[in-house]
Amino acid sequence: MLDFIYYPVSAILWFWHQAFGYVLGKDSGFAWALAVVFLVFTLRLVLYKPFVKQVRTTRQMQELQPQIKELQKKYKNDRQQMTVEMQKLQKEHGFNPLMGCLPVLLQVPVFIGLFHVLRSFNRVGSAGFGGFGHSGGMTVEQNANTANYIFSPGDVQSFLAARLFGAPLSSYITQPVSQMEAFVHGDVGLPSKVAIAAVSIPLMIIAGIATHMNARASVERQSAEAAANPQAAMMNKLALYVFPLGVLVGGPFLPVAILLYWVSNNIWTYGQQHLVFGKIEKEETEKKQAALERRAQNAPKPGAKPVDVRKKQSAAKTDAVEDAVDLEKADAPQASQNGSKPSPGAKPGQGKKRSGNRGRANQKRRR
Repeated sequence: MLDFIYYPVSAILWFWHQAFGYVLGKDSGFAWALAVVFLVFTLRLVLYKPFVKQVRTTRQMQELQPQIKELQKKYKNDRQQMTVEMQKLQKEHGFNPLMGCLPVLLQVPVFIGLFHVLRSFNRVGSAGFGGFGHSGGMTVEQNANTANYIFSPGDVQSFLAARLFGAPLSSYITQPVSQMEAFVHGDVGLPSKVAIAAVSIPLMIIAGIATHMNARASVERQSAEAAANPQAAMMNKLALYVFPLGVLVGGPFLPVAILLYWVSNNIWTYGQQHLVFGKIEKEETEKKQAALERRAQNAPKPGAKPVDVRKKQSAAKTDAVEDAVDLEKADAPQASQNGSKPSPGAKPGQGKKRSGNRGRANQKRRR
């Protein structure tokens, strides 16, 4: 049903395994581990632009908090009108709430796809969670000779034989012994629970701490008004304490490769947050500096008298009227030279009326 997710995820994992396997060896546990890590980095690189939009949307949401509170207070008894006004506010500022959660939503199917592909390397025993098509599962031989999406049977055998400090990448602490028999391949024997725990527990602790640190870095960048929001405060507590604790509680049920995914994902998030937030803060600082420079240019110099703009505009209008009258006088001789004659009985200078504005200007001067 979700093959449109499973095939791309397995294709990226296959590509990186081919790259690192060429250098470290096809059956190397480090080659498979690095393939998982760079699968995460590849997908996060694809989601980089949506992440930047998410950060900008979050900051914009914080800036709009005062106006949102005013609308909530004004239309607290009219939910429909409040919704209409909120949509108007969002449209005016080009705000899209969906961009605030899009990167997280896009990472969910990736996590599900990777979890399923990794579990599909070992289909021995009962179907269990995320079953594999039939309740009885496969035998060790059937599993080793059955392809896993774009991975050939040879790739499946390579993955099952690979070890990371003695632990198979698709093994987990609470895994039944019947499923662990799939890891027996040639000279490679049954892995011990101690070896699996020795790899899984440090990864669980690192993943929990990294999740907490990323959440703390995000919360510290929130404005005071946004942090005071009851919903935001509850989400902050979940991100700071519940999610990291969830990694520790759920870690024994997660394959080693999934824990690697979690750690590498948090490492990427930590670096990306500092890069993106630093870039946005630099842009805002430059905008503020440019605004201050514009104000400084428009402000009067020290010791200079302030200019009355209204007087300046009035003087400009008076000068314009005088220029127009001077042009009329200059045109009068030209009209007589062109053969135009004054009307009989007309006195010199009566060809055109003097501008009323000119008279008012002269009156002002006499005063």
